[in-house]
Order: sequence, then C-alpha cells, then structure tokens
Amino acid sequence: MMDKRNKLLGWLSSLKNRDSDHNGEMSFFDHLDILRKHLIRSAFAITLTTAWAFTYYDFVFDRIILGPKKADFLTYRLMCWIGRHFKLGTDYCLREISFKIINTEMAGQFNLQLNSSVIIGIILGFPYLLFEIWLFIRPALNLRERKAASGFVFYASLLFLLGILFGYYIIAPYSIRFLVGFHVSEVIENQITIDSYLSSIVTLTLGTGIIFEMPIIVLLLSKLGLLTPKLMRSSRRYAVVVMLIIAAVVTPTPDIQTMLIVFLPLMILYEISIIVAVHVTHKMASP
Repeated sequence: MMDKRNKLLGWLSSLKNRDSDHNGEMSFFDHLDILRKHLIRSAFAITLTTAWAFTYYDFVFDRIILGPKKADFLTYRLMCWIGRHFKLGTDYCLREISFKIINTEMAGQFNLQLNSSVIIGIILGFPYLLFEIWLFIRPALNLRERKAASGFVFYASLLFLLGILFGYYIIAPYSIRFLVGFHVSEVIENQITIDSYLSSIVTLTLGTGIIFEMPIIVLLLSKLGLLTPKLMRSSRRYAVVVMLIIAAVVTPTPDIQTMLIVFLPLMILYEISIIVAVHVTHKMASP
C-alpha cells in the first residue's frame, strides 16, 4: 500500500515539473497557480463593488433598476423633445408606464437585492478583471506584441461601457415602452414579476455590452490569422443576415424600428472591425 502511495506521490511530483527545463521556464501548474492569483484578486475587486451596490441599494434600485420604468427617464424625455422639435406628433411623449411590479416568492426581494448587486458589481469590476487578464497574458508576449496590445484594457472596457449604456438607455426603454403598451385585451392587467423585469433589463444591457466587444474579438482573431479583411468584406452579406438575427433576438419587441436601432450600431461595429483587421494585417506584414 505504501509503495503505491509513494509511486503516486512521485508521479504527481514529476507531473508538476515535467514542463520545467534548464532555462527556468514555468511549468503548466505554475501558470495555473499564477492565473489563480489573478482570478482571486479579480473576485476580491468584484466583491468590493458588489458590497458597494448592496450597501447603497436604495439608490441602485430607485435610480438604476427602476429608471426605465419611470416616465421621466432620460430616454423618454429625449424622445418627447425630438417629437416636439421635429413636429412628429404627441406619440413620442410618454405620459406614464402603466404596469405594476410584483413579488411572488418568499425570498424574492432579498434575492432581488443580492442578484442585482452582484450584476452591478460584475459590471463595475469588469475593467479590473480585464486588467488582471492582461497582467497574466503580458509576460508571454514579446516587445512588439506588447506595444500592439497596450490599449487592450482601455478599449475593451470602453466598448463594454458603451454597450451597457446603449442597452440601458436605448434598447431597454424602447422594449419596455412597446411591451407594456401592447394589450391583447383591456381585461388583462399587466403585473410583471420582479424577476421577469430584472432579467429583461440585465439581458438587454449585458448582452449589448458583450456584443460591443466585436472589434476586440476581431483584433484577437486577426492576430491569430483566423480573420482577414478580405474574408470579412466577402462575408459582409452573410454578416448582415446574422446581425439582423442577433438584433431580432436581443430585442424582445417585434417592431422593425427597435430592431433597426440595434442593427445599425452592429453594422457600424462590423465596419470598424474590418478597419481593425486591415490595421493588424498591415502591421503583421511590415518587417
């Protein structure tokens, strides 16, 4: 029994060191240990931002989560101003949003505070998570690659923030306005569960934030040689179809106006991604 144990310990020891050589390169398990430390620091930062959101939840819930439900929300006021300024009629002005938010579970309100605090903590801590990922990847890059990717954290965070703001201030209000204003019969009263309301807001905002990372994804794929400007240009017609499908899925409303509002930024991001791919290709081709 002891011989088997000693053999097992010896095998584990050799496995940990099998990737190490006389040049002092780190083993696979050493890399995992370093990655673990980066992830722990990221988790700690997200925990702090989650604790902030949980502590100041009155502000978070009333101003952020319930924002698109209020008739004086920035987007609704802007739509009303556009309607008056361009004489488009009174349909652009929203007087009230007539639906009630209800809770149907014993721990529903506590789960609401906990879940939404975690989501806001992840959003606020996302730039630091990217920074830790960059610190982990950076040593494996040469000097030229480090210079080329020096703005990774900034641009990825900026695109994510723009996507979050676009989803929160554009897609979510348009979707809420359409869905709560749609009536099959006046007999049916809209009473939305808080879980349904929160999941809709989160899906629209986080989903858009992830979609806005398209140029960064194209940058990485171009670096790996998996995407070229020629391929992206020749596939533009297929990309348009895919982006229309994404816009239809992201927006829960069947109206064409909301879908086009989502589609146009996606199309712009696709064209920006082609420019990014061209830039990467030229840099890789230059000596």
